[in-house]
Amino acid sequence: MGYKEQTIEGRNAVMEAFRSGRTIDKLFVLKGCQDGPINSIIREARKQNTIISYVTGERLNQMSETGKHQGVVACAAAYEYAEVEDILRLAEEKGEPPFLFLLDGIEDPHNLGAIIRTANLAGAHGVIIPKRRAAGLTATVAKASAGALNYTPVAKVTNLGAVIEELKEKGLWFVCADMDGAAMYDLNLTGPIGMVIGNEGEGVSRLIREKCDYMAAIPMKGDIDSLNASVAAGVLAYEIVRQRMNAN
Repeated sequence: MGYKEQTIEGRNAVMEAFRSGRTIDKLFVLKGCQDGPINSIIREARKQNTIISYVTGERLNQMSETGKHQGVVACAAAYEYAEVEDILRLAEEKGEPPFLFLLDGIEDPHNLGAIIRTANLAGAHGVIIPKRRAAGLTATVAKASAGALNYTPVAKVTNLGAVIEELKEKGLWFVCADMDGAAMYDLNLTGPIGMVIGNEGEGVSRLIREKCDYMAAIPMKGDIDSLNASVAAGVLAYEIVRQRMNAN
């Protein structure tokens, strides 16, 4: 199911990757380069909503493994992304109320991998990540997930807020980890649920937090102010697991 993350370089190779339908997370193009082949590649990238960065020749040289990038380097995903519908279908096939992880801007690939691993072990049906300002499914993420990426579908979406709205219409409700929320033990976390975990530094963004039905605080007694994002995901996920087991 997975394949190793790849840096693809050179105009023909990059164009071929787009045309073959590979998932390209990011495209790096030499700043100011505007000839025909480059413009064709940019057009393909836009069609597929790939993030495009215009960078210096020096940056491309650093990324290049062959030294023959011809002004363009693409980063292909290590694993194929799923669709949100695939995740809901998985829940339906298992006869379980959907349990989803939504990650609002997790940028550290080790954290992302660890969270996917937790999602798998907690019985979540899938993970949803945003396209921008977040780690994609790189080889580092795959390794940190300890094989979970082979079993737990990950969907990458343009707009996390819009997806939350769509899922609410399908009967899901959402809880986000937030220091200012109610203690997680006091909330009813059963039924079809989406658990939202925020960025390592800022937490869940205001726009996403406002779309959540509940804010859950993880009780903390220590002297530092917060848990690592992947640990927070594990703690809150297992409170959801506990409540789901007791509800059956």
